[in-house]
Amino acid sequence: MRVTKKGALFIFLAIQIIAINILKQFPEFIEQFYSNGIYVWLSKLMRYSFGWVPFSVGDILYTLAGIYIIRWLIVNFKNSYKDTINWLLDITAVLSIVYFSFHMLWGFNYYRQPLHKSLNIKADYSTEELIAFTEQLIEKSNQIHTELSISDTLKIILPYKKFEIFDKVKSGYDKLSKNYPHLYYKPVSLKKSIYSIPLTYMGFSGYLNPFTNEAQVDGLIPIYKFPTTSCHEVAHQLGYAAENEANFIGTLAALSNEDLYFKYSGYTFALRYCLVEIYKRNPKKYTQLLETVNVGIRKNYQEVQEFWQSYQNPLEPVFEKTFDTFLKANNQSNGMKSYSYVVALLVNYYNNKPL
Repeated sequence: MRVTKKGALFIFLAIQIIAINILKQFPEFIEQFYSNGIYVWLSKLMRYSFGWVPFSVGDILYTLAGIYIIRWLIVNFKNSYKDTINWLLDITAVLSIVYFSFHMLWGFNYYRQPLHKSLNIKADYSTEELIAFTEQLIEKSNQIHTELSISDTLKIILPYKKFEIFDKVKSGYDKLSKNYPHLYYKPVSLKKSIYSIPLTYMGFSGYLNPFTNEAQVDGLIPIYKFPTTSCHEVAHQLGYAAENEANFIGTLAALSNEDLYFKYSGYTFALRYCLVEIYKRNPKKYTQLLETVNVGIRKNYQEVQEFWQSYQNPLEPVFEKTFDTFLKANNQSNGMKSYSYVVALLVNYYNNKPL
């Protein structure tokens, strides 16, 4: 029996799924040979290829792909009833190619060794450790807020254009890479998404395009969030696929930056996560700690909250649920709830280090 190209790609898709489920069981192998091996060179190649282009090449490719898919569906809709098998083979052939490209260009990073193991730190913490760390964060955040503002009741407004923030991101990673050479960030490929409006309605601040390795940031989010969001997306570029790990690496990069506004964004970003965790464990203590946070910092939090509330819509939960399912399918068993793991990384990383 002669196997067609479509049939071969269908078989290849099945082989890929089996192979990936086997490789998931060997995170040390993926860490060594893919995340710290093949991926390093592939990601640099992609950033050299597309990073210099002033707009998002990946967004353009998505647009063209979307147009093609719609056209294909219209043209083949009537024929789908007549030749269902061929129609399904067409779809699975494309899925096979996309699935392979996604994993080879970036997706295998989902199965790498957990970051706490690489850093040789614990993955859990006591409430007492969390509270002690949060008190340090409050002190540091208040201190920087006072340096940047004439009053502790005023929110901080960054005096930069958003493209200027992109230019400053690299310096934080440069300093961080002195202790962690694998976090050296060059070449740069960091851009505002041309789909910022739909991205905002979907409830996302940014994303990495795995096919072009461009870091995309939602151009509409408050500028206060731009430093940490940009650093977060760069962490994805450097191979940290898990959202919690990208949050942690992004926070370290923001705190390592010499720019005081980056530090402010980083400290208050980490503080917000810790306060949320304390609220889950001890609501009374949360209230007590929140009262010690400068009013201006709380106004920055409120600014972000009001921004997202202004874009709430009935479809947002659908997109969040879809992304949650995607995370669970890619080795993040807690889905979007796994974001809280960043607190464990922060608490234990700074256990014997000054903030």
